[in-house]
Amino acid sequence: MKRKIKVMLVEDHAGYREVITRALKNQDAMELISQFGTAEIALRSLQDMSTRNEPDIILLDLNLPGISGLEAQPFFAATLPDTQIIILTQSDKKAEILQAIQQGAKGYLLKSSTAKQIREGIETVMEGGASLDPGIARFILGTMGGPKPKASLEKNLSVRELQVLELLADGLVKKEIASTLKVSVTTVADHVRHIYEKLEVQNAPAAVHRAHRLGLFHRDN
Repeated sequence: MKRKIKVMLVEDHAGYREVITRALKNQDAMELISQFGTAEIALRSLQDMSTRNEPDIILLDLNLPGISGLEAQPFFAATLPDTQIIILTQSDKKAEILQAIQQGAKGYLLKSSTAKQIREGIETVMEGGASLDPGIARFILGTMGGPKPKASLEKNLSVRELQVLELLADGLVKKEIASTLKVSVTTVADHVRHIYEKLEVQNAPAAVHRAHRLGLFHRDN
C-alpha cells in the first residue's frame, strides 16, 4: 500500500486550521500529521530528533505572529531539506509571491482555494510539479515586465528543454509532459534537472519566472 503524504500546517487562525483539518481528514493519499499556530513552535517541534515526525509537505501561511512565513521559510528548508513547502495564504502581494518562490516554495495557493484544489496542489507538488493559484500563475507569466534579451542562454537550452520549459509554464507535471512529448518520465526528469541547472534555479515556478524575464518563451516573441 502506498504511503500517505504527510502534511504539516503552520497557520495562526484556528478557524482555518479546522478548514484544512476537514479537507485532509479521511483521505487515502494524505494525512495532516501536525499543525502549529506559529513558525517558532513548529520549528522547535522539529529539534528533537527522537520525536520528530518529518512531513513531506508544509502548508505555510505568510502572515504569522512573531516570525513571518517568509522569514521562517529558509529555516524550514534548512531543517527539512527533503520537505516541500507550499505557501497557503491570503496575500497576493507581488513582492511576497516572488520572494517565496525565489526561496524555493514549490507552490503558492490562496486561502480562497477549495479543499479539492488544496489536495490536488499537494499531489501535484509531490509528483514534481508546481502548484500555483491561477491568478498567481498569470502574474508570473504576464506581469513581470518586458522580456529581457535572450543573449546566449537560449542557445544553451536545447529545443527539447525549451519545449519542456513551456509545458512546465502551462502547469503540466512530469508525467503529463512525458505523455505530450511521447517520451519517458525519466527523460522529462533529466530535462527538468538540466533546465534548473542552466537557469540556476531550484524549482519550476522559479524556472518559469526566470525564463519569462529572459524572454525564452516563444509566446513572448
